[in-house]
Amino acid sequence: QVDAGGNRALPQIGDFIKKEIGNYFERFGEVATIKYIDPSYTVRSVAANGADSLYCMQLAQNAVHGAMAGITGFSTGLVGNCAVYLPIPQLVSTSPRSMSPYGRTWERILAMTGQPNTAPPQKKDMEIEEDFAPLPEPFSID
Repeated sequence: QVDAGGNRALPQIGDFIKKEIGNYFERFGEVATIKYIDPSYTVRSVAANGADSLYCMQLAQNAVHGAMAGITGFSTGLVGNCAVYLPIPQLVSTSPRSMSPYGRTWERILAMTGQPNTAPPQKKDMEIEEDFAPLPEPFSID
């Protein structure tokens, strides 16, 4: 079988995993809310090439290996061409980049992607953080 794009149709693994996880929790009398976002609906600015496909496959395989090993709260990545697990708290706490949810850059992203704005309402006395680094001081070459 092939899909609309002419590619070989693959089984719907996401729906299968979602159902199996739900069944697992049901057996123990627990309620689990499971959200599955089909990756084919994610936004991408350019078409994927072979290197993108390989990199995504490596990230996905490493994420599954980590999850199956019982590790939580991590992201996968390549550091020095080696697959690593990156703890999410350290990953975001040491990031030098941040963006104001009330700034122009975020508004542009929302407009381009059509996403809803989930930032809490801005307080009237709250100063808007700039989205960009301040311009350097002018200098002259003597």
